[in-house]
Amino acid sequence: MSGHSKWATIKHKKGAADAKRGKIFSKIAKEITIVVKQGGGDPGNNPTLRTLIAKAKSVNMPNDNIDRAIKKGTGELAADILEEIIYEGYTNSVGVVVKVLTDNKNRAAAEVRSIFKKAGAELAQQGSVMRNFARKGTILIPQAEGLEEDAVMEVVLNAGADDMETDDGGFTVTCEPSAYYDVCNALDQAKIVIDAENSQVGLVPLMTTPVSDVSVAKAINRLVEALEENEDVEDVYTNMDVDDSIADQLDAE
Repeated sequence: MSGHSKWATIKHKKGAADAKRGKIFSKIAKEITIVVKQGGGDPGNNPTLRTLIAKAKSVNMPNDNIDRAIKKGTGELAADILEEIIYEGYTNSVGVVVKVLTDNKNRAAAEVRSIFKKAGAELAQQGSVMRNFARKGTILIPQAEGLEEDAVMEVVLNAGADDMETDDGGFTVTCEPSAYYDVCNALDQAKIVIDAENSQVGLVPLMTTPVSDVSVAKAINRLVEALEENEDVEDVYTNMDVDDSIADQLDAE
């Protein structure tokens, strides 16, 4: 989504997310286990783990769940062998990238294909959609009383951010993945609260596809939501761009 519709989209997704808290816990736990295997179980030495723990706490994930996921990553507890797979496709000319973490790639492949088929969407060749995205850190800062754009921009740019966009909902900061923790830490030191649940290192579209028909936008959102409901799917990215009037209608559903 483009910056001007980011907050409306986030609000729309949050309503659905609140009804599926257990699935969200499971997905975050799997991601914690993976990053611990890659970078160790000490948050002090693993910036990615620190940000995931912050995300887990932002959705009120119990500490026991977090500790258990870390121990699975360090090998203190038994854990399934998880494999990361990327699926790519198109729906109504909009690119869709699906990140999967699964212990059964055959099951995951069949279910993702089924979801695409039911939505009338098509899977694409590997790399054909991904080339239109870049891996970036995205940090959302809700608008708050007394929070001034210039002050926020100074903090994030000094910490290594690339850019910041402003809209009615707040500020959207983008940075290189390597600068993500430094920017989050600088905001924390400045007492500026971020939306930890929806801030992440992920894919950002290099080019967007405008969607002006609300029925098409709703159909794309239904595909995204169906994918997100799958237990193996960690993240779904699209390059759909809607204007504020369409975003407001999506939010009103």
